[in-house]
Amino acid sequence: MTARVVIAEDAVLFRAGLARLLEDRGHTVCAAVGDGGALLAAVAEHQPGVVVADIRMPPTHTDEGLRAALEIHRQYPGTGVLVLSQYIETKYTARLLEGNAEGAGYLLKERVADVAEFADALERVAAGGTALDPEVVGQLLRASRRAGGLAALTARERHVLTLMAEGRSNAAIASALVVTGGTVEKHVAGIFDKLGLPPHEADNRRVLAVLRYLGS
Repeated sequence: MTARVVIAEDAVLFRAGLARLLEDRGHTVCAAVGDGGALLAAVAEHQPGVVVADIRMPPTHTDEGLRAALEIHRQYPGTGVLVLSQYIETKYTARLLEGNAEGAGYLLKERVADVAEFADALERVAAGGTALDPEVVGQLLRASRRAGGLAALTARERHVLTLMAEGRSNAAIASALVVTGGTVEKHVAGIFDKLGLPPHEADNRRVLAVLRYLGS
């Protein structure tokens, strides 16, 4: 699929590189701006399908991009939001997904170097799905294991849970693990049963449920 995209990134070269990468993949970059205020204005003007925004932007370089992303998520629920960060900051992940994980993503900037993976994440978010950085998910999983929260899961179930939390569908998990869809469905059912979480048809909502459990 192709999408109309607005980019918000204060580093000029990185911003230009993102725009070129997305245009080469067939997407339309409606605007490329350098701060949160300009991002909100660009979204209001162009009504894009998805926004790619750095979390830390001028003037304070703390969470301006995230706050703008949350405002976009609230005002324009049909617009996907994919935020980028140089560091793993799980508190920002929780804020982004709180209440509604549809069309939301959080990736480390280094993921952009893997063009296919980055494009897949952007397209998933643009379509209303979820995309979470594997490192963020891994950190949550490690913390939960230390707390004993995942003790009941097998190694394969933990692997499936990791892919689920990244936003992968059952079909994508089956492809990654080279197993059948039925096998993945059994693993997913077992995970929800052991974690005390009811299964749900919407993948993004099951991801949110899993993340809430891991963060508890």
